[in-house]
Amino acid sequence: MTSSTQRADLQNKIWKIANDVRGSVDGWDFKQFVLGTLFYRFISENFINYIEGGDESINYAGLSDDVISPEIKDDAIKTKGYFIYPSQLFITIAKTANTNANLNTDLKAIFDAIESSANGYPSEEDIKGLFADFDTTSTRLGNSVETKNSRLAAVIKGVAELNFGNFDDSQIDLFGDAYEFLISNYAANAGKSGGEFFTPQSVSKLIAQLAMHKQTTVNKIYDPAAGSGSLLLQAKKHFDNHIIEEGFFGQEINHTTYNLARMNMFLHNVNYDKFNIALGNTLIDPHFGDEKPFDAIVSNPPYSIPWIGDGDPTLINDDRFAPAGVLAPKSKADFAFVLHALSYLSSKGRAAIVCFPGIFYRGGAEQKIRKYLVDNNYVETVIALAPNLFFGTSIAVTILVLSKHKPDTKTQFIDVSGEEFFKKMTNNNVLTDAHIEKIMDIFDTKEDVDHVAKSIDNTVIAENEYNLSVSSYVEAKDNREKVDITKLNAEIATTVARINVLRSSIDAIINEIEG
Repeated sequence: MTSSTQRADLQNKIWKIANDVRGSVDGWDFKQFVLGTLFYRFISENFINYIEGGDESINYAGLSDDVISPEIKDDAIKTKGYFIYPSQLFITIAKTANTNANLNTDLKAIFDAIESSANGYPSEEDIKGLFADFDTTSTRLGNSVETKNSRLAAVIKGVAELNFGNFDDSQIDLFGDAYEFLISNYAANAGKSGGEFFTPQSVSKLIAQLAMHKQTTVNKIYDPAAGSGSLLLQAKKHFDNHIIEEGFFGQEINHTTYNLARMNMFLHNVNYDKFNIALGNTLIDPHFGDEKPFDAIVSNPPYSIPWIGDGDPTLINDDRFAPAGVLAPKSKADFAFVLHALSYLSSKGRAAIVCFPGIFYRGGAEQKIRKYLVDNNYVETVIALAPNLFFGTSIAVTILVLSKHKPDTKTQFIDVSGEEFFKKMTNNNVLTDAHIEKIMDIFDTKEDVDHVAKSIDNTVIAENEYNLSVSSYVEAKDNREKVDITKLNAEIATTVARINVLRSSIDAIINEIEG
């Protein structure tokens, strides 16, 4: 079976499990149980692979818990970040899931044990609460223990039957891809709430490439609104692991999504010591200030959400916002995220941020922030994307690329909203790899392209009241039918002459009849 066929087969089976097993439970509510089970299987097989080390004479799942020495456990936690006894492995639980009357409580005890195994170790914060949303005692699974167990057993059985093959690097990708497939499908079916926590893979690819363009190495990559971690992981997929030297950093305000991001890192074989995802409000309680600057920043922050803004007078003195001399409006935090990213950006790096289009032309505080960005030559490129690329919204969003190492004082504007830059699909439009390559080539060359790209001197932007809207600088193609007026007038004259002849003939016939 080819890799692409294997992926498609896996994805179809996973989605069937997700829909068949949930019964009357809402899909959005049920996603944690499918995702959590997939994660449980992954870390179990990952751990078996580590313990056995390729030695076929060892069958870790067949060992008794009693033979595991404290030294083995200690070494494993230091390396993998957690420990799973043979009796706690997914494969062990799956064997008796259908007949285990204590399945839901056994699973809870196992998840608690896996998390607590990291207590006192460097991985503690990365493991703590990973299974918090996989609540096996939740009434969402059913009102009786029997119903809960039946549904859990069905999910476990379905995930156990998925064919991931041997546990090697390519299969690790299959685990991660299956996970992202589930997340994206839940997002597509959840409406607006899904779009807020998942950036479509095609857009993620473009953002990752923009942020890391022509950087042979980056110290680390950061997402201040990490969601499920898809943007960070696209950077991993696009570049060899060694290029991102110190790992992946992100902050997420939503607890469920924060857990998804951490799970997603493990599923893509990013070890606990190579990622650091923090929980909290990036704008009010930012983490990783001691880790900055970052050579690559990617982000799709929530659009135009309210924040405290000047309701907290101390924020104007925050070193992220103070240089601009003004705070983003209370009703629209977009530029607060932009200024935060800029503050964390290194002198050699780039930040690629998905933005709501309105921030590029509105007045007031947002205009003053644009003035600060343009006057200090931080805006490298503004890219207008096609509509309907994101789940839950048809808005044609814009990507803002920030840089602190521009060779000139021009700003590039790119309009890729035309049909030659996306593929129409049933539910959402998609950027193909060919579209991304074409956009990256335009970004790289900085050459003007009629109706697509234009580089504008910052003095012109200043004269235009610091308007950064792409449509203000890239002339849209006129798709109206061109009319040759001279030819049209000649055709009209001919038609009128014919009408006059017809009228004369009709008049003659009428006169003859009446006479």
